[in-house]
Order: sequence, then C-alpha cells, then structure tokens
Amino acid sequence: MNVDPFIAGLPKAELHIHIEGSLEPELTMALAERNKVALRFGSIDALRAAYRFSDLQDFLDLYYEGMRVLLHEQDFYDLAMAYFRKAAAQNVRHAEIFFDPQGHTGRGVPFKTVIEGLTRARVDAERRFGITSALILCFLRHLDEADAERTLDEALPWRDRFIGVGLDSSEKGRPPRLFERVFARARGLGLRAVAHAGEEGPAGYVREALDLLKVERIDHGNRALDDAELTARLARERMPLTVCPLSNLRLCVVPDLKDHPLRRMLDRGLTATINSDDPAYFGGYMNENFAALSLSREETMTLARNGFRAAFCDEATKQRHLEALDDYGLSGA
Repeated sequence: MNVDPFIAGLPKAELHIHIEGSLEPELTMALAERNKVALRFGSIDALRAAYRFSDLQDFLDLYYEGMRVLLHEQDFYDLAMAYFRKAAAQNVRHAEIFFDPQGHTGRGVPFKTVIEGLTRARVDAERRFGITSALILCFLRHLDEADAERTLDEALPWRDRFIGVGLDSSEKGRPPRLFERVFARARGLGLRAVAHAGEEGPAGYVREALDLLKVERIDHGNRALDDAELTARLARERMPLTVCPLSNLRLCVVPDLKDHPLRRMLDRGLTATINSDDPAYFGGYMNENFAALSLSREETMTLARNGFRAAFCDEATKQRHLEALDDYGLSGA
C-alpha cells in the first residue's frame, strides 16, 4: 500500500493494539523452532496464507493458536520489541497496548512471565525509540466473569505495571453486562476502563459498556451509528472510539473501505481515532490504516489529535505529544 509522506511523518498515538496480534508469521515460526512447538503450518508462506477470515471468530481461532509459541519471558519481550520497532519506524510516539493474560495463563504460562517480558520491552523501547507506552489488561469475554476475577487477583502484585482493564474476544452473545462486577472492582482499584463494543455486537452493547462498565473509551464502536440517540450522546460526551479500518475490512465488518463509517463518525462530531488492532493478521500498522481511507490532511490531523487527547498518559506527556503534532502540521510537510 502506498503511504503519503505526510502520513508517514505524522506523530501518532495508538490506543487499540493487541500485542499478541502483532505476532508476524516470521516471528511465529522462529519462536516455534526456538521453543520446540509443533505448528500445523510447514512454512511462513503457509501460515500467512491462512490469514483469510470470514468473521471475528474465524480470526480468533488462528490468533489463539499462534499464541502457543509464546512460553518464556524472552518471547514476550521479543514480541513487544518487534512491535515497537515497527511503531517507531511509523512515527508512533505513544502506544497503549492490550495484552490477554488468560490466553497464556490458561496454557500454564505464569502471569509474571508475561508482564515481565512486556514491561522490559516497554522500558527499552522508550530508551531506544522515545516511545511512551502503557499496558491494558484485557479480559477474554468468551470466558466467564469468575475467570476474569481470578485473572485480576493474579495481576494485582504487578498493579503498577498496567494502567487499565479492557474486554475483548468474541463479542456475539457476550454482552458487557456479564462483566459489570469485575469492572467495578477494577475501577475501585484506580484502573482505567475500556471495552470492545459495537464491532460485531449491536449498538446496545456500546450503551452497556458506557452505563454498566463505565468505560472511558469504546474500542471499535461502529454499530453505535445504528442508534441516533446513542450517536448524539457519544458526541456530546466526547467519548473516544478506537477505530480500526483494516481490521474491519479483513473481518468483514465492512464490505469495502469506501463504505467505512469513519467519515460519518467525524461528520457527527464523534471523537474517532485510527488504530491497527491486530496488524500482523490484518495487513497493516498505523500508516497503512491511515492511508486506507484516502483522508484529507485536515481529517488526518483531526484523527491524530484525537488519538493523543484520548490517551491515558499524564497531561505533561500528552501536551508534549500534541505540541509535536501541531508543529508538524504547521511545517507543511
């Protein structure tokens, strides 16, 4: 995909990136060999050829299979550093990264192994690339709330290593209300709250995420546009939506990027942001997602500004990033 030089140089914040979804086929195969994990794919090309999805569940089946190669702290470090190198090359200045501990602890990988590897990579990425970052622990909604509660218990000794909780995985038939208590508990611990809603689920799931989980950002949110009253509320409350164009296309949430609702979101005054979701599987990182929709420079700047404003970093860091973005816009690059 051709990327306009203006997009390539644009300072960006990424707020919706699943670190396990940045596991490229090359690294998958290398880790499988290193850790002696047998895969059903005999080559990198065969694995990449499997990246054809008809819906979210089709993708998740392969996503969880790929996780099996992640066993040791160094594996999680290598995974995160590979993402940070790509992010730095695309001028991402701040990243808030989702991770799915239940996808690992359920395989016998200790939570400590996951969090230590990711944290070490975050520290090294800021030192080497100047990228500020944070971790958001996501609960898998295809598992029950009791499992989420146990995961939160297990995570508490490392409370200082992550800033919030999220909700991801299979959305259909798994409304946010099923996780109301664990989110209330997490918020009581001072954790920020986000949730996937309105990707494949209905607009009502977005409303539940707001009213019951009391989230501060909606991940995806496409289906919110089906409800005019909800759309008006999102605009009025300036609720950020972390939108992922290439993901929506590859998972058949939209049939064609010409039909993507992002511009309608902007037209209705919604605080939309651009993100890559699971870039190894969906064909592009931040630059490719910005480039996919043929945005004007004004729209591009608005979306990038929304990303920094919606971030959970401290105000001084946020202001520093916003000033760099404004300087870039004024430079006429």
